[in-house]
Amino acid sequence: MSDDIPDHTEDVVGVLTERIEAHFGMGMDQLRAAVALEPTANPDATEVVTWHGLLVDSQAVLDRAEDDLLAALEAQPSEVDDPTMGLAQCVNAAVTARDGRALVVRWLLDPAAPGKKNLAAERLARLHPRTGSAVQTSAPQRPLGAPAPASARRAGSPVR
Repeated sequence: MSDDIPDHTEDVVGVLTERIEAHFGMGMDQLRAAVALEPTANPDATEVVTWHGLLVDSQAVLDRAEDDLLAALEAQPSEVDDPTMGLAQCVNAAVTARDGRALVVRWLLDPAAPGKKNLAAERLARLHPRTGSAVQTSAPQRPLGAPAPASARRAGSPVR
């Protein structure tokens, strides 16, 4: 059994919580406290804690939806009615939300995940803004009376 995919005895939140704790070298309570105290100190930790909270919330919604569906199914004579089918759809939606948030947490914990190199560069740029002059993006001013370059004349630009 791969440790990437939880089986029936493991819950998604528990597995990801263990991975977060191993990744940051501290328990979730400590990590949440550290992020609450200094949210900008480690943007990766802050983001993981945020998404972990969303994951825990979505798991709670899923648990309630499953309980409601089970209670409705136990009260059904033999055929499932429309309200119970609606509860089943709520369970499906809750699973989708929980699994999507779990994927985000897994992505945040994987330093080699697709798109991470560009994301790291963006964060680095925000943390260390450029202090030198930018590359010139407009054409330099031509002295009056100087002919336009040949490429500009071929493109149909008037010579002034």
